[in-house]
Amino acid sequence: MRDLLVALFVLSSLPVAFKRPVAGLMVFSLFAYMRLQDLTWGFARSTRWSLYVALIMFAGWFLQRDRKGPVWTFRTALLFFLPVWMLIGLIESRGFLYAITSKNLVEYTKIVAIALFSMMVIRRREHLRAMMWIVGGSFAFFGLKNGAAAIASGGSLYINRGPGGMLEDNNDFALALAMSLPVLAALATSETNGYYRKWLKAAAPLTIMSVLATRSRGGFLSVVIATFVIVWRSKNRVAGLALMGLAGTLGVIALANTGTLQRLETLKNVQEDGSAMGRIAAWKVAARMIEDQPFFGVGFNQFQRNYLQYGPRVEAREDGTRVAHNAYLQIWSEGGTPAFVAYMLLLLISIFSVQRLRRDANRIYERSWIQSYCTGFEGALVTFLLGSTFLNRAHFDLIYHYFALIISFEVIARREMANPLSSLESKKRGVGGTLLRREARGFGSKPVMKRGFRNTDLTPRGFGAGGGTSLADKQES
Repeated sequence: MRDLLVALFVLSSLPVAFKRPVAGLMVFSLFAYMRLQDLTWGFARSTRWSLYVALIMFAGWFLQRDRKGPVWTFRTALLFFLPVWMLIGLIESRGFLYAITSKNLVEYTKIVAIALFSMMVIRRREHLRAMMWIVGGSFAFFGLKNGAAAIASGGSLYINRGPGGMLEDNNDFALALAMSLPVLAALATSETNGYYRKWLKAAAPLTIMSVLATRSRGGFLSVVIATFVIVWRSKNRVAGLALMGLAGTLGVIALANTGTLQRLETLKNVQEDGSAMGRIAAWKVAARMIEDQPFFGVGFNQFQRNYLQYGPRVEAREDGTRVAHNAYLQIWSEGGTPAFVAYMLLLLISIFSVQRLRRDANRIYERSWIQSYCTGFEGALVTFLLGSTFLNRAHFDLIYHYFALIISFEVIARREMANPLSSLESKKRGVGGTLLRREARGFGSKPVMKRGFRNTDLTPRGFGAGGGTSLADKQES
């Protein structure tokens, strides 16, 4: 039955994806993050639904008369540069024929292509809002499901693998869940519907429980980082930090004598932990690769193939590893210094751009959806920046999608901040308007005029995404 429902859902969405490519991107993202196909057991599980949706939405975009290209920034150029440089490096290390037929490189190129496509079609606030709901809601689904199961098991639940795809490894799954926490916070503080906000607030602690159930030490550190960013950006940091400490204490008590706590206790004695020492050994091997091949690296996805050439033979997995287990050393050793620099610039410029946007928004609004989304994106990026230090995730689908969404977010937010009344004047029906909007189908119980993002009459300093009255207008009255 589930297989039939998934098949019907995809087939019915294809005409919509062709006519409205942004809708196709939403469906594609739903399969990428919620992994609908992995919730089935029959033919739908092995069918490449995402490929069909992608082909249709790209065709629909190409045939549009008013189609738009990506938003051109320095970061956009970096996104184009990375797969091209990886191709050149792989040709240099393995030859032209191997490079152009490499499945791993093709998959990486697809990841970047989807990110660039997102910039082409997400040009309105409603599009960005829907995408945030898909990303946050998909991981909240797993957070609610696995978190409730973890509580029911008394903390003994062990999630040794994720739902599939990029989330199959339990460490990757834990990192993605941790990155979703700031997104859930952004949605909870920007939505007006009380039901949505309660659901999102309930999903956050259960998502943390799900991360702990993976028993991933990197995931645990990522959750701590994500929670700290949310608290630091809250209105009352002191109360938030106190609550964070209390929750941590209660969590330790609740997890006492469980496999989760015993796993986390290994962080105290790194020298005695074989897995941790294996990571350190892999980092040393990566350093030798970088020293020997600083410009092109050893080739895209060629770390394992060259491991024995630069490091001691690994007889048992407990004594070592054949992956870098560090996103930055991974891309540096495989792609060379130019790829490493481009990757770090993407990360750091994205973080600084969001922070600059927040500062600009703070001059206009007391509270708005823009500031909430800044917290969501900043928290997700910082969580990945530190969490991927222990994971082989330089080619993580989610982070490249965030790079693109942030560029679209900046364009949308700055357009509203520069001319806050424009969308209201151009939308006579109120749909998508800055001050008032009609609740879109799926986001409200009935189509009534109301504020689309959380706000009160006194909160905004100016017209815009938060709605309300500006200080200047109040002074004139």
